[in-house]
Amino acid sequence: MKIMIVEDEQTIRDLVGETIEKWGLQSIKVENFNDVLQIYLMEQPNLILMDINLPAFDGFYWCTKIREVSKVPIIFISSRNTPVDMVMAMNMGGDDFIQKPFYTEVLMAKVNALLRRTYSYSAVPSQLIEHNGVILNQNEGNIIYDDQKVELTKTELVIFNLLMRHNGEIVSRKKMMRSLWEDESFVDDNTLTVNITRLRKKLAEIGKDDFITTKKGQGYLIP
Repeated sequence: MKIMIVEDEQTIRDLVGETIEKWGLQSIKVENFNDVLQIYLMEQPNLILMDINLPAFDGFYWCTKIREVSKVPIIFISSRNTPVDMVMAMNMGGDDFIQKPFYTEVLMAKVNALLRRTYSYSAVPSQLIEHNGVILNQNEGNIIYDDQKVELTKTELVIFNLLMRHNGEIVSRKKMMRSLWEDESFVDDNTLTVNITRLRKKLAEIGKDDFITTKKGQGYLIP
């Protein structure tokens, strides 16, 4: 899978390129902003990350040109944050919009989701799990929501990963304990309760109170 990066700020372009490569995808970094369409036609990427503010012609122009020949997924990246800009990005043929500055985890969650939706691409790394705007990054061991981030301990990561993967289902305490033991975290019942309490506190810190629901006598649930 090839991702084409149309971004004139070299620092951001290099950061995004490194992140894409880290996730096992190929990055194509555009540096000639007069030949974006020609580069697209030559490289035939599977997805495009398109900045709006570019030299000569802006991202809207290039999106329109690309849309004349292709339905390739396009995610706009911009420091612009007004509703008008976001609506215009969608109306010009964009599939998603991400505002600068951004967490690379949020960017990759959007890239992965769009690749899966477009290509049914099961090989896209699944270390990012998203539910109701909350993103769990298993590689980095953190939770992101609304441009805020909290770090998790190893035990909290195992518990939250289990809950996120089974969102909409009740996960019993017994199942959690078993998962922790399999991960060589030998916790007792009281330790599990303490970790659930800490998880809830961390979620509250980033504005997600009551994200984890207790089902008395059954276990825990992320609705």
